[in-house]
Amino acid sequence: EFGPLFAQFLSKDLKAVAADPQAKEIGARLYLNYCAQCHGSDARGAKGFPNLTDGDWLYGGTPEAIKASIMGGRNGVMPPMGAALGGDEDVKNVANYVLSLSGSAHDSIRAAQGKAKFGVCAACHGADGKGNQALGAPNLADKVWLYGGGVDAIAETINKGRNNVMPAHKDFLGEAKVQVLAAYVWGLGGGVSAAPAAAPAA
Repeated sequence: EFGPLFAQFLSKDLKAVAADPQAKEIGARLYLNYCAQCHGSDARGAKGFPNLTDGDWLYGGTPEAIKASIMGGRNGVMPPMGAALGGDEDVKNVANYVLSLSGSAHDSIRAAQGKAKFGVCAACHGADGKGNQALGAPNLADKVWLYGGGVDAIAETINKGRNNVMPAHKDFLGEAKVQVLAAYVWGLGGGVSAAPAAAPAA
């Protein structure tokens, strides 16, 4: 009965779907049914669950990236890295260096000592700490923290790692409903129009 209703949106550009009042209303209901349990009814997330309204996207905030996240799900893994850094003092030093990347309050002496060890982290987060959306590695330089931005929270992440799972929705929602849902999420205000341009070759 509702197949044709959703099918009409599947053939449209996702940005056009986001601007359609009927699709927006349907998308809001889909969101409340399937997404609000983790991301909140206001889509602002919670500890361990990303905010969908702030422009900070682990895997990219383009319409296509959002749809891919909903369709296929995501499994973000940060392995425990404390041993690779050396020990507890090294972890605290790196945590302070990470805080320095965003201009957050930190111990400058510890940060200076942690900078040399940050190379271990740079493999995923980049030399500048700005993350890698291809890997889902967070930007560490923007003051957006999924698990808290203090020294203790960052040290805990380094020592214990993190494992986040966003379930795939393609099998029980289908692509047409996901199209409407992705358009709604993109239209919440945090989505971006295009993927960031690649850095020029050195």
